[in-house]
Amino acid sequence: MPRLGLIAGNGRFPLIFAQAARAEGVELVAVAHQGETQEEIAVLIPEVTWVRVGELGKIIATFQSAGLTQAVMAGGIHKAGALTHFQPDARGLAFISRLPSLKDDVILRGVAQELEAEGITVVESTRFLSSLLAPAGVLTASTPNAEQWEDLRWGFSVAKEIGRWDIGQSVIVKRGTVLAVEGVEGTNAAIRRGGELGGAGVVVVKVSKPQQDLRFDVPAVGPDTIAVMHEVGATALAVEAGKTLMLDKPQLLLAANAQGISVVGLNLE
Repeated sequence: MPRLGLIAGNGRFPLIFAQAARAEGVELVAVAHQGETQEEIAVLIPEVTWVRVGELGKIIATFQSAGLTQAVMAGGIHKAGALTHFQPDARGLAFISRLPSLKDDVILRGVAQELEAEGITVVESTRFLSSLLAPAGVLTASTPNAEQWEDLRWGFSVAKEIGRWDIGQSVIVKRGTVLAVEGVEGTNAAIRRGGELGGAGVVVVKVSKPQQDLRFDVPAVGPDTIAVMHEVGATALAVEAGKTLMLDKPQLLLAANAQGISVVGLNLE
């Protein structure tokens, strides 16, 4: 049976990846982060080592002890709460001190390089999940109207530009006005902020950053995204086709249809 390392972050992505890998007959050895990774991971994967954020040496030692040569990163670390859980070991401290910045892309690429220097190749986190990548086109029964299409396309362009600065992946738009840009608070909080400012009728756009390494940093939406959109009266969601994971996809689309929210996959580049 093939074996693969999993560096698990927060959210449902690590759990969904674990289920998909198990269905493919792949044995996982996981490293999960205290205060970030959902405890359910230990039910899905027999071998789980819990680490604190920053314990890079412990991650590498765990995989080397298991004889692994490949690993996947799935799920992020909440920036806003990272300092609470950040307790680096010697390897992690040395790694952080060498970084030119603490931007997401810099950190993730740096971790991948550290692993690869130890003979552990980081492979794409969508390996078993290609069916969850958003296709192009309208994905729901509801189709955006002309004004919503205009806002979605404008939001796509703005989100790409914001992404170049490694600020966030999502924007909330209404009538050509950008109401909120995702920062460290995450997509759902940005949607709530945009909804508070713009009221009902806002649209949400989520894209990959132009420099994004899709091996380990894939944009994702899920049923909770639709729930928050319904909460603020948002009417449409656009995600970048081929580069955005739709977690729990059937439930996401079912919820969107039930609430009359349009979901579309866009590819404007």
